[in-house]
Amino acid sequence: MKKFMFLWALFFAFSGFSQHSKFDKDYSDIEPQVIEWRRYFHQNPELSNREFKTAEKIAEHLKSLGIEVETEIAHTGVVGILKGKKPGKVVALRADIDALPVLERNELPFKSTAKGEFMGEEVPVMHACGHDTHTAILMGVAEVLSKNKDKIKGTVKFIFQPAEEGPPPGEEGGALLMVKEGVLKNPDVDAIFGLHINSQTPVGVIRYKSGGTMAAAQSFTIKVKGKQSHGSQPWSGVDPILISAKIIDGLQTIISRETNLTNEAAVITVGKITSGVRFNIIPESAEMIGTIRTLDYDMKDHINKRMKEMVATIAKAYGGEATCEINDATDITFNNPELVEQMLPTLKRVAGDENIVTQKAITGAEDFSYFQREVPGFFFFLGGMTPGNTESFPHHTPDFLIDDSGLILGVKALTEMSLDYLNSPKTPTLPANVKG
Repeated sequence: MKKFMFLWALFFAFSGFSQHSKFDKDYSDIEPQVIEWRRYFHQNPELSNREFKTAEKIAEHLKSLGIEVETEIAHTGVVGILKGKKPGKVVALRADIDALPVLERNELPFKSTAKGEFMGEEVPVMHACGHDTHTAILMGVAEVLSKNKDKIKGTVKFIFQPAEEGPPPGEEGGALLMVKEGVLKNPDVDAIFGLHINSQTPVGVIRYKSGGTMAAAQSFTIKVKGKQSHGSQPWSGVDPILISAKIIDGLQTIISRETNLTNEAAVITVGKITSGVRFNIIPESAEMIGTIRTLDYDMKDHINKRMKEMVATIAKAYGGEATCEINDATDITFNNPELVEQMLPTLKRVAGDENIVTQKAITGAEDFSYFQREVPGFFFFLGGMTPGNTESFPHHTPDFLIDDSGLILGVKALTEMSLDYLNSPKTPTLPANVKG
């Protein structure tokens, strides 16, 4: 049996290489267009749930390729469905399309001077996280694959997702709303791939991590109730500020004494505490808000449970009362280990063994996680920094910069991962502890 599997893998690898090498001309032909699209989107950014012109341009391109197109999904999302010549599995590819309220600070000829409205105010708008590159890359993949339908065994679903940065207050949006509206159904998706450009990774390099790669982000609100009294007579009241301090201290022991940090990292941060009105009054209440970051589903459940228990117990020990409400912002960006192992040979073939680099987990968050909660997924990082550069600028900053020469590797990676996945007999499943 082992000998059979080895021979099958060898055959698959060599036949895939022979087949995919025929795409070299397609890649060289599409690269200038991908760069042109990227620069257009960079110069014309739109905020979350307001990506109207962006969506229009994407839909127009997909329709020109003969791809079946659906629009207005999760407000401004666009989905393209490309059916191959042969029946088979369904693979989805995702690109996020929204920009940020950031003022661009560089001298690029395609620099953004766009304005938008955010929380009732006019703000500058910039693609300060690289979503313009993701959009252009996926449009390029769609064109290459549409020209090679005879090589597709199954279906490719192109998901252009709005509001990855989060919908405006009071609105739904992003991957969560897309899932709710059935974007992974009809046809049902078997696996999903996504990438993120990275300004601090050299062009030509792809970084990845199996398992939890980006953290679940949760917000929490803790409300403490005490008893008001004069500041000179604390014994006549119950001090909610003191209780809050004990709660903050106690929460950190969940991380330092109860969480197996050799498994994955975890964070509990109190970002704001509000209480009191005057220097000589012990107030009646206090409120704290903060964030929880986790990279493992079991650890996430344990931390959530212990926070609620500890908050109530500590408050009671000091004569007060307290509640803890926890809300999800994004889930764990969990790279399915089976799928990662299955697709690594493809990435190594496309980029070269030396350019495929494993990385440590990131406590930042990505709402691609909501797709991965439903179907096996693989999310990786694509180099966008000019090789040899000594200074790179972080994402979400005015100086954020991406080298356009890195985009074509993204096109190659997603194109060939799609074909190799569809041609493979393997279909990974979700681990039991992934909660859809």
